Amino acid sequence: MSSVKATQLRPGMVIQHEGQLFTIFSVDHRTPGNKRGSMQTRMKNLKSGTMIDYRFRAEEFVDRAILDEVEFEYLYNEGDDFHFMNTETYEQMHLTRELLGDTVYYLIPNTVVKVEFFEEKPIGVDLPDTMDLKVVATEPTLQKATASAVGKPATLETGLVVQVPPFVNEGDKIKVDTTEARYVQRVE
Repeated sequence: MSSVKATQLRPGMVIQHEGQLFTIFSVDHRTPGNKRGSMQTRMKNLKSGTMIDYRFRAEEFVDRAILDEVEFEYLYNEGDDFHFMNTETYEQMHLTRELLGDTVYYLIPNTVVKVEFFEEKPIGVDLPDTMDLKVVATEPTLQKATASAVGKPATLETGLVVQVPPFVNEGDKIKVDTTEARYVQRVE
């Protein structure tokens, strides 16, 4: 087991919590006013399949389960089945939307990811820290909008909705932080 700070939790990570293995589905970093920050997580118990919500203190350390990671290339999805190919053996497999959780919002064809295995069963996907995704829908740019202006929602090619600065338009490619589902920068 290796310990990671709660603020480093990401969707798709597998942790050991209260003696059980859980996969992280979603993470929300909360800093309420003058109180201490926390990481609100939605996790799935890998044994029972039940979903739980749990809040970790920001400074808390969490045991990350040591898993076998195999490099796979994401190919395509059919409904709720997401198909991957092993980059060494070219063997194909599919994972369900239910198993992948929020990581499906970062999967675009030909993306190379690490699929995590525990006891030879695929249990999740380890994403890159950032992904370049195309904006498919957002409000038009407002004239005289500055970078310090409030963000606007943008729907990306995978269905993910993030807040972007006013100067981002439909068709632009943007870099998205996979940890917090947030805009990083526009990509040329």
